[in-house]
Amino acid sequence: MPVRQFKPVTKSSRFRSVPDFAEITRTTPEKSLLEPLKKSGGRDNHGHIAMRRRGGGHKRMYRVIDFRRNKFGVQGTVREIEYDPNRSARLALIEYTDGEKRYILHPRGLAVGDTIVSGPGSDVRTGNAMPLREVPLGTDVHNIELRAGKGGQLARSAGASAEVVAKEGEYVTVRLRSTEMRLVHGNCLATVGTVGNAEHELLSWGKAGKTRWMGRRPKVRGEVMNPVDHPHGGRTRGGRNVVSPWGKKEGVKTRHTKKASQRLIVRGRKRGRATQ
Repeated sequence: MPVRQFKPVTKSSRFRSVPDFAEITRTTPEKSLLEPLKKSGGRDNHGHIAMRRRGGGHKRMYRVIDFRRNKFGVQGTVREIEYDPNRSARLALIEYTDGEKRYILHPRGLAVGDTIVSGPGSDVRTGNAMPLREVPLGTDVHNIELRAGKGGQLARSAGASAEVVAKEGEYVTVRLRSTEMRLVHGNCLATVGTVGNAEHELLSWGKAGKTRWMGRRPKVRGEVMNPVDHPHGGRTRGGRNVVSPWGKKEGVKTRHTKKASQRLIVRGRKRGRATQ
C-alpha cells in the first residue's frame, strides 16, 4: 500500500498523507455484516465524563469480524478487500461454500479469488487458521487467541504479527512485536501470515481537523492553566512530578501483575526481564 502525499497547496496539506487504497476492491460494505456503533463521548452511564478528550468524529458503522475462525473444514473464497473505519487493518470478505459470508482481518499477500480454510489439519498458508501446536517454528501468525474458543486477541492491528519460536508440552512460545515472549496454549487458534496495510504507521494526519474527524478533542497543558484549574497552573509548577488535574501521578505503570495471564509471560516487553 503506497502512501499518497498531498500537494502543499495549503498549510494544512503540506505534511498530510493518505493511503492510496489500491488494494481496496469495493467501497460499500456488506450490509448483512453491519451493526450500529453508538458514540459515548467519553461519558459513563451517569452521563459524567469518564475519559477526557473524546467526542465528535465521523459517524461509523461497525463491521462484524470473525475473530474466532470457528468454521472448521469449510473452504472460503476471498470476494472483496474493504476499508474498515474502526481499525487500521483492512478487511477481507469471505464467502464460504455453504453461502455464508464473514469478514476476517486481511493478511498481507491474500488476494481476491484466493481460498482459505480454518481448523486442525489445515495447510500452512497465508489466511488459514489452525491451532498453534500445528504451526511450524519460525512462522509468522496473527489474530492469536489467549483462551481457546474466545477469539483472537493478539496481533490484530495493521502490520502486526508474532513469531512461533518454541514448543514445550501443551504450550507454545510466541515472540510479539514488542519483544515480549509469551506462552500460549497449543489449542488456541492463530492465523498464518502478517496483517496487511503495514504502511499505516507512515501516515501523517497533517492537520488538527483530521484529529477531530477521528473523534479526539484537543488536549490543553496544565502549565498554561491557572492554579485554581490545575496543580501545574501558574507561572511554574516548581519541579513537581506530572500529575492529573486531581493530583494523581501520570505516566506510571498501570498493568495488573496479579492476573492469571501474567504468569505466562516468559520475557517482559522492556528490558527482557523474566516475570516468572
